[in-house]
Amino acid sequence: MGQLDYRIFDADNHYYEATDALTRHLDRKLARRVAEWAEIGGKQRLLIGGARNDFIPNPTFDPIGKPGALMEFYLGTAEGGRGFAERIRDVEPLANRPEYRDRDARLARMDQQGMEACWLFPTLGVGIEHALKQDLTACHAAFEAFNRWMDEDWGFAHRGRLFATPYLCLRDVGRAVRELEWVLSRGARVILIKPGPVDTATGRRSPFTEDFDPFWARVAEAGLTTAIHGGASAYSDMEKIWGSSDDMRAFFGTPLASLIHGTHRDIHDTLAAMICDKLFERHPRLRVASIENGANWVASLLQKLEITGNQYASWFAEPPVTTFRRHVWVAPFWEDDPVETAKQIGTDRTLLGSDWPHLEGVADPSSYAERLGALGAEGTRRVMRENAAELSRPPSA
Repeated sequence: MGQLDYRIFDADNHYYEATDALTRHLDRKLARRVAEWAEIGGKQRLLIGGARNDFIPNPTFDPIGKPGALMEFYLGTAEGGRGFAERIRDVEPLANRPEYRDRDARLARMDQQGMEACWLFPTLGVGIEHALKQDLTACHAAFEAFNRWMDEDWGFAHRGRLFATPYLCLRDVGRAVRELEWVLSRGARVILIKPGPVDTATGRRSPFTEDFDPFWARVAEAGLTTAIHGGASAYSDMEKIWGSSDDMRAFFGTPLASLIHGTHRDIHDTLAAMICDKLFERHPRLRVASIENGANWVASLLQKLEITGNQYASWFAEPPVTTFRRHVWVAPFWEDDPVETAKQIGTDRTLLGSDWPHLEGVADPSSYAERLGALGAEGTRRVMRENAAELSRPPSA
């Protein structure tokens, strides 16, 4: 591809949370129900809801693995898993990487990377809601505190370049709307929800039915983009059905667990529910971006939506595939075939998502363009910059 003549807009960047990210703004009376640190076996471990949480095996992030260290493993070229242990243990002190926790250092790093702007997502935070599924009050309190830390340390639209994504818990609609109003008052342009159903006070439910319309109506009115980022969800329990009692852990687990999570049924079913629950019919200005869920599920979902649309034509206002292609953007994993994804949904609906600085991500986000050569210069630019930039602005009326 050669050197790009423009700066990129990465729709999947991450920070590594400060140790007080969940507690700095938390009511101390709720600390035991939400998050506490404890020394276990000589190491600092995080307790969520009073139980040890291993979603991130090293929650202090110190030392930390190097960006892109697992690229060969996730591409499937590390035969037999050779080198995985060595790569995951190739770490460095967190102090060597101030850009992981400091926004000014991050902007300087982005300048070196040729990156104009990015969406910033949690690393630890995407595993917390599911861990608090039994305690609705603690769950909402956790993310209200988390969002205030995020705004303080990163900002929801810092200098028009760092778009940290506030996490919205939808378990209580009224509380979700109040938190939405607060993040809007702080300049949020992109919000984050988890895939899958939500655990409400009356049971597990789809958050896309009419009961949740007060939330979605406000999202649509504000012109926000809703990012659905991979993480722990109700689907994390699937491996337990097959006899495993372990909770979801990043980078660890059995081959069966890896295959189960690798199907990405959570995002597949979430987007299906959005369409079948007629969310986009009721709120036609909504825009949804699938982030860090890959794209190997896209063809299957489009095929099923086409069949379902034919079988239940009277249910839908338009063919559901048309609805998907209008309202949904997808960031393929770099190891996927992003050109194929662009053929399925359009170059104007495909996003660059490097997952930087995670071990399984792309070491150099700009190099993602090398996977897009068949799209031509204009198609590549749309994926590498324009689509995420447009989603970060209010849509035209």
